[in-house]
Amino acid sequence: MTTLFLAGDVMTGRGIDRILPHPGDPELREPFLRDAGGYVRLAEAANGPIPQPVPFDWPWGEALGLLESRSPAVRVVNLETAITRGDQFAPAKTVCYRMSPANVPCLLAARPDVCVLANNHVLDFGRAGLLDTVTALTAAGIAVIGAGADIDQARSPAIVGLPAGGRAVVLAAASPSSGVPTAWAATADRPGVNLIAEHDDTAADDLTARAAATRRPGDIAVVSVHWGSNWGHHIPDEQISFAHRLVDGGIDIVHGHSSHHPRAVEVYRDRLILYGCGDLINDYEGIAGDPFEDVFRDDLHLLYFADVDPATGRLVSLTADAVRSRRMRLERASDEDVEWLGERLNAAGRRFGTRLLTGPGCRLVLEWRA
Repeated sequence: MTTLFLAGDVMTGRGIDRILPHPGDPELREPFLRDAGGYVRLAEAANGPIPQPVPFDWPWGEALGLLESRSPAVRVVNLETAITRGDQFAPAKTVCYRMSPANVPCLLAARPDVCVLANNHVLDFGRAGLLDTVTALTAAGIAVIGAGADIDQARSPAIVGLPAGGRAVVLAAASPSSGVPTAWAATADRPGVNLIAEHDDTAADDLTARAAATRRPGDIAVVSVHWGSNWGHHIPDEQISFAHRLVDGGIDIVHGHSSHHPRAVEVYRDRLILYGCGDLINDYEGIAGDPFEDVFRDDLHLLYFADVDPATGRLVSLTADAVRSRRMRLERASDEDVEWLGERLNAAGRRFGTRLLTGPGCRLVLEWRA
């Protein structure tokens, strides 16, 4: 059995970057805040002072202990920020994220094997900012997928060796439905994102073909997709069809993200489909007037651990540890918060025959209809 850690959006820019040891330029061009330090002040007003600078591992907090207790063989996160000192803000984009390259050790604290860059923030500071991001991550020994110097690089898989033999083959793509501008698409001679449409069977078939061309017996194939709206539990039919086509084509795990909160889980043909992993790290704490704060609790996040049989690709079990953002640091969620999150995900998962049951500590355990 092989354990994979799968996370949603990790945003270590803007306010998070400000509290780390080597913050970059704090300039913002947002309607209400012009300095990234404003997000730190909002978090402090909500939950108390944040020491500055914090250690590099501060934003991960108690999540690191949860990670180490499971010792996953593969760690995949969606990195939703540019890593650059560039100052060329994406035109006509209200919210732009960047982290100083000197703060990359913050990411290394969680030891990710793969950072997905197929998302709607990786080009917030232009194509130069994207290339800076790729350079910073690869220099740190982290594989990048879903974006790159050209379309071939953006479509190329990451390959992670497994302790017992075999490998994880991980590919990524993003959809315009998640807010990725069509102009960000990579081409043969232009850096960008592997941009697809989730209603496009050809795009699904291309991903499965690329996985098939690379994988060997005993490999686990993963496709990571940035798709859909920020809020709401509704999953469009075209996303379900796209995910099913990936599995029908040989993909073992569909790792979906973009929504700020977790969405339903499906097990289709004994393969795992995460339609929306939700955020994991961000600087949204303390933002007043958020109309979704009570409805979706965007301070609650999940760390997903999928146990997969590498011989068959079948899901053996899925657990999700719940954490809460407080003072720009993750801490274990309370029993009440875990129960609240489970109830909402169970309502959303009813159509798929899945339920998340409360387990020990802050854990939810997936139960599904075979």
